[in-house]
This record gives sequence, C-alpha cells and structure tokens, in this order.
Amino acid sequence: MESFSLILAIVVVTALAFDFTNGFHDTANAMATTISTGALKPKVAVAMSAVLNLVGAFLSVEVANTISKGLVDETGIRPEVIFAALVGAILWNLVTWLVGLPSSSSHALMGGLIGATIASAGVGAVHGDVLVTKVLIPAIAAPIVAGLAAMLATRLSYTLGKKADGKAAAKGYRAGQIASAGLVSLAHGTNDAQKTMGIITLALVAGGAVAPDSDPPMWVILSAGLAIALGTYLGGWRIIRTMGKGLTDLQPQQGFAAQTSAATVILASSHLGFSLSTTHSVSGSVMGAGLGRKGGVVRWSTATRMFIAWGLTLPAAALVAALAEYVTGFGNWGTALVAVFLIASSAAIWKISRREIIDHTNVVDVPEEPAGVVTTAIAAVTPPPAGTVTEDLTATIAAPVAEPAPPATTVTTV
Repeated sequence: MESFSLILAIVVVTALAFDFTNGFHDTANAMATTISTGALKPKVAVAMSAVLNLVGAFLSVEVANTISKGLVDETGIRPEVIFAALVGAILWNLVTWLVGLPSSSSHALMGGLIGATIASAGVGAVHGDVLVTKVLIPAIAAPIVAGLAAMLATRLSYTLGKKADGKAAAKGYRAGQIASAGLVSLAHGTNDAQKTMGIITLALVAGGAVAPDSDPPMWVILSAGLAIALGTYLGGWRIIRTMGKGLTDLQPQQGFAAQTSAATVILASSHLGFSLSTTHSVSGSVMGAGLGRKGGVVRWSTATRMFIAWGLTLPAAALVAALAEYVTGFGNWGTALVAVFLIASSAAIWKISRREIIDHTNVVDVPEEPAGVVTTAIAAVTPPPAGTVTEDLTATIAAPVAEPAPPATTVTTV
C-alpha cells in the first residue's frame, strides 16, 4: 500500500457504513419468510443470517470486479467521487428502511456511483454496455425469473404433498425453509458484500493506494464481511414485516419455494458477475409463491409502492450523489459539509423511526390494510354464500315471539 490519505480513510469508513446499512436493509431478503411462517424465532433467524453473510463474503470476487473495474472509468475517478456516491446510496437505504420498503441497496450504490461519476467526469466515464448488460437487464429479469420459478415450485410442492400428513409435511417444509434461508444468506453475502469490496477497491485505486485492475485486498474482504454481518444481526425489522407479511401470507411450502428459487437466481448471477439485486429476486419469488397457492393473494397496493421505489432508486441515489459531488468540488470544507449533512440526516431519520418502534417482539403483527375500491365493490354485489339466507330465515322463525304487554289498568277515584 503506497499511501492512505485522510480522504481515503473517510471513504473507506463511509463504505463500511453503507455495508452496514445494506446488512440491516436486506436482512428481510433471507429471513422474512422464515420468520413469518414461524420456522425460526426472529433473533435466531437474524443471527444465523449474519454468520452466513460473513461466510459468503469470502466465496467470490466477481461482482466486486464488475464494480471496481467495469462500471465506470477508474482512471478519472477521485476518492471524493466515491464518497459522494456512498452518500447517495446510504441516504436512499435509510429513507426506504424508514418507510419499510424493500428497495435495492445494490441499485442505490450503482445509482450513486453513476451520478457522482457523471458530475465529476461526464457521461463518457460511465460504461453504458456494462450498465445495461450487468445491472439493468438483471434488474428486470431477476424478479420475473425468480417469481415464475417460485410459483411453479409452490404448485409442485402442494401437488406432491396432497397425500402427505399435514403436520409432518409442514414440519418438513419448515426444516427445508431453514436450509433455504441459510442458502439465501450465503448468497447475499456472496453478492452484496462484494459490492462494498468493489467500491473500496475502486477508492483505493483512485487514491493511489493499490495498482489498477487489482483484486480486493484481504483486509477489504474481511471488513466488508464483518460490516454486513453486523448490520444483518441488528435486523431491518421494518422491511422484514413488509416482506414477510405485507406482500402476502405465506405457508411453509410457499416460504420454502420462494427462498429456494431466490437463492438459485442470486448464486447463479454472482457466479456470472452480475450485480444483481437480492431484493428484486426475493420480492419476486415471494409474490410468485403467493400466486402459486390456490386461494393465495398478493397485496398489490404494497407491491405497487415497492415497484415505484425500485424505479426511483437509481435516479434518486444518482441525483443526491451528483449534488454531493458538486459540493465536495469546493475543497476540504465542501467534503466536510457533505459529511455533516450525511450524519445529521441519518440521525434525523433514526429519530423519526423511534415514533413507531418495530423490532423482534412485534415484527409479525401487521395491521389490517383497508379494502380497496375494487374489493369493496365486488363485496357489495357478491351474493351471500349458500345457506346464509336459509339460516337467517330459520333463525328469524325460531326466535321466540314477544308476548304483548298487558293493557294499562285505569283506576277511577270517586
């Protein structure tokens, strides 16, 4: 390592802070369905996920290389640009966590990096082919592929389990769900921890600390794995509630199908170097599992809010990062001002979150969502179930008839 300036140290610390928010923001991806079906207790689930996220961080560096070597032109990037990118990503993660929406930490980071790079070096510094093939196309394909796979897997599970004993089958699926949740956690560490590794490596290259085209140093891999594991252990309970109960009601068969499908998609993408959103994959698989069970439903009002957040992630993070990069261009005081703004905004979001505390004690308690206009209209014109009218008429006939009150007696006084 040739040099390690103050700004480079600030960038590394900020990157690990992003990795921490990534951990608690995305805990729901691995453990929401396991918690919602009762397969694991909340605290046990997040502890298991944290350990496997740490292990997964050491399995591959392909995604890290996509970020540090492929997405932007690293020769024209200054450490301040990386810092601005992280500011945009962290603030988007915190805002979506506050409202309980499972948006993509990966796309927040990508958007921040793109916005800050364009503000610093122009559009030409972003490699558009890599952005399209390894970020945008997987973002669209992942939830569709995972959703279809989960829907088919759910239907197959119910078909094969028709003749099985109900309690025994549920117990078996819960065990399978724990295993598949562990696989998702491992996949999340393999895919998402690498994004922080890549961004730190890019900063080290920009700051002259390591040579261009270098793989992430071991200390970077270890620190990124620890940061995402710690964030995972604390648990993003707000998003766990949305993913586990807000989108649909899952049974063990559905939870197993959803997590197995998502893990397969995530691990395959990590092997190919795609900067895939685990949130998109898991959300798609949860919705697919909800539709795969006969009589199952998806709460489309929640899903719509989630889709809107997905669409806003890249441009919103890019805009904030571009503004942050503009301010850091004024010198050290500009960088200090951005840092103060990040800390103050994070503290304000945390304080607002304390107005309604959601933790492991109430994460599965979801208030009923009011019926939409369409649902209300259908209920108004739907005839009552068979037997309801007859039962009401029978109850009316059988009801005892009240005896008339005796006439009032008039006493005449002479």
